[in-house]
Formats: sequence, C-alpha cells, structure tokens
Amino acid sequence: MPITPTHKIWMNGTLVDWDDAKIHVLTHTLHYGMGVFEGVRAYETPKGPAVFRLTEHMERLHNSAKILGMDMPYSVDELVQATKDVVKASGLPSAYIRPIAYYGYGEMGLNTLPCSVDVAIACWPWGAYLGEDALTKGISTKISSWTRHDHNTMPPAAKTTGNYVNSSLAKVEALKGGYDEAIMLNPQGFVSECTGENIFVARDGVFITPPIAAGALEGITQDSVMTIGRDLGYEFRVDYLTRSDLYVAEEIFLCGTAAEVSAVNAVDDRPVPCPGPMTSAIAAEYGRVVRGQVPRYEDWLEYVH
Repeated sequence: MPITPTHKIWMNGTLVDWDDAKIHVLTHTLHYGMGVFEGVRAYETPKGPAVFRLTEHMERLHNSAKILGMDMPYSVDELVQATKDVVKASGLPSAYIRPIAYYGYGEMGLNTLPCSVDVAIACWPWGAYLGEDALTKGISTKISSWTRHDHNTMPPAAKTTGNYVNSSLAKVEALKGGYDEAIMLNPQGFVSECTGENIFVARDGVFITPPIAAGALEGITQDSVMTIGRDLGYEFRVDYLTRSDLYVAEEIFLCGTAAEVSAVNAVDDRPVPCPGPMTSAIAAEYGRVVRGQVPRYEDWLEYVH
C-alpha cells in the first residue's frame, strides 16, 4: 500500500517536516539490518484519537532492543508521549504508527558497540493490511517454502528489521503464486506464524495459536483477541500445530496490528469455512474495542488529547 505523507515525523526528540526526515546512505542499519521497530494503530473514538495498547508496544520495542543488546536512548514513557505528539501533529482521527530504533551514521562494520542509536516515529493513514474484505471474503494462504527463523539463528521473539527479510521472501513467493499470504513453519515443521501476523486455528470448537517456542512473535493483538474471545465465551489454547491441522480446520484467522482480524478461506488450495461464526464475532468485538465502544477494555486505549 502506498504511504500518504503527513505533517511531521518525530526524530530523536524533535518533530521534523515529513520531507526532512532523512538519514545518510551509510546508516549502519541500512547495511546490516540491526534495528527494531513496532506497528501501532490509533483509532477514532468518541473521545478523539486513541492509540491501542501504546505502552505495551513501546515496552515490546524496548524488549526487542534488549534482545539485540541495543541501548535505547529514550524511556518507554518518552516514546509514548512522542507517539501522541506525532499523531496530534498529523491531525488524523486514525492512523498507523511506525516507531523504529536503528544504528545511525558514523561507524561501519559488524561491530555495533561504537554506533549511535537513533529513534524515529512516523504515522500515516493506512487501511487493513490484507484488504478491506479480508474478514468477509477471507484470504488465500500457502505454506511457504521458506522456514521461519530458529531461535539460535535470528531471535524471532524480537521485532527486528533484519528478521523481516525472511518474511518478505515468503510474502512475495505467496503473491507470485497467486495467494494473499504465506504461513511459515519452523525448522521442526510446526506452524509458527504468517509473514506479519499471528495465526489462530479452530479444531473441535477450540482456537489454537502457536507458542513463542515455535518461533511466533508474542503478539499484542494476539493477546487482545484471546482476551476478547474468552470474554465472549470461546476457548483458546496455546499449543503446537502441524500443517495437517490447517487443512482440516473449522476456522482460521490471522491477526496483527496492521492486519487486525482477517479470516482465511484456504490453505494450500484446501478450502476453509469462511467467514466462520466465531471469527466474525471476535472480529466485530475487536473493532468495537479499539474504537472505544466497550467500556470494560477502556484501559487499552491511550488518548492523544
């Protein structure tokens, strides 16, 4: 999806004009992929724009940096406020938000220890990542030929810029094959996640999602839909899944900040009932929650104004 420019981007403590948010071609992370980022959304609510689970996202950004041994120059609270400042400056009622921490210009080579750590936060209007009809019509998926990272190869628990080369290869392979998204298996052959979303598979009326040990990112949207779903009376379990579980699933949905809740209609050309009634109910409630329409989840919203 193309990016629509907004007014300001926060860079190292300063709001700069969109077109002036530039880095040097010799920026370390551009060459070696050592950086961390987040995907966050602000939604229009009756009280103005609210960022969904903003503090948790910034805590995960810090945790990703810690896994990489990257010293973050800004606290969680400072990044939370910076995010609100960016959204406020944009004037948008809702927005997708991209914070990133990266090693800057001035040192080259694999040793990151002498490098500065720079941080930027941008936002722009962005619709559902997998398409506006990803819930009603569903998306087609394939098992990728690319294997999800092993924990001792690249840390899948960290939302690391370089990790997403793996995801991009799988995504493009799926699109060129005529599918909407790829499902990735770990080196042991268990289902891990999709290229940018956690996956939920219904068997015998129970939703199962892969554990972190399978290489899945610990998703904030994943946690949100599990809480919402349980409150609606559905059962959820964290457990290992094989590709065969996908082929005989009663329902499958993907979730993430960008994708929100998206139904799956096929895996490797095996049809999946779509949209499933449980998926539809969870997605509808999630849509109300993020827009401030369900008081019991009010503490998940951090208002910009």
